Amino acid sequence: MTTHMRSIVASLNAQPQWEHREQPQPGPNEVLIKVAYSGMNRADLMQLAGHYPPPPGASDILGLEVSGTVVALGSAEHQLQLGDHVCALLDSGGYAEYVAVPVNQVLPIPKGVDLSAAAGICEVFATAWYNVYVIAAAQPGERILVHAAASGVGQALLQLAKQRGNPTFATAGSDEKLALAAALGAEQTWNRHQGSFVEAVTSWGGADVILDPVAGDYIGWNQQVLNQDGRLVVIGLMGGRAAELDAGRLLIKRQRIIGSTLRSQPNTIKARIMADLYTHVWPLFEQKKITPNIDDVLPVADVAEAFARLRHNANAGKLLLVW
Repeated sequence: MTTHMRSIVASLNAQPQWEHREQPQPGPNEVLIKVAYSGMNRADLMQLAGHYPPPPGASDILGLEVSGTVVALGSAEHQLQLGDHVCALLDSGGYAEYVAVPVNQVLPIPKGVDLSAAAGICEVFATAWYNVYVIAAAQPGERILVHAAASGVGQALLQLAKQRGNPTFATAGSDEKLALAAALGAEQTWNRHQGSFVEAVTSWGGADVILDPVAGDYIGWNQQVLNQDGRLVVIGLMGGRAAELDAGRLLIKRQRIIGSTLRSQPNTIKARIMADLYTHVWPLFEQKKITPNIDDVLPVADVAEAFARLRHNANAGKLLLVW
């Protein structure tokens, strides 16, 4: 007998749509999670609008991270057991009652973090860690410019940077969000509605690493504030895809500009990132040196309202859906 479940996909008119789907079965190296909470991400908003299709072979069900309970195991031997409370980084499929996940993309919930908040830590901390400390290889003492600093990724990076000895400069779109960034450790802040941040960041000492989900006009401004051998990692297009590049500055200052998306990375990379989180980040949660960045938890029935809040940048940190 086929077992069905509720799930949410993108409709043709770019709205969340409920569908009944067959409940997935875990493959040899997978576990099946009964989803308790789904974490929302801007990538979900892009997929909803038709701009960010799932990787080949992945489900069209929305959602890149969940927390929940292991209810079935594939054939591989591993540390997870039935009944374990876990959180997981997904290729897709998180807006559903059940999801099958490669076991190496699943982690036990850090001690001291509740089941709801755990749905909002994998994607943002994986993004912050991988792009800044693996790709850009930020070293202690290097200065980091964090754009959209009150976003889930921004808040994750501010906390990691503080723990790893990296001074931070934060930009965001309201004084309330900047106050939040300062409370998380940002040395200086800049309201994006004031225009270019170039003079302020230059006076601060410039940036060795920049994490940028904005692009557009920010690309040129980022180049102006990057120090010698600086690294700019672009992870989003909130400001538009067209940008003007200064090739002279790129060469003279030996700048590196890197485009990066997490979702399309192969399982081998995601597994390495999750192992890094377990080694380097989970202890910080357990020692209460960092915290999840949760803005609100909404019933899954209110998913359309949740997307509207995400679309209008009305959140500071993660929005979660409870099943």
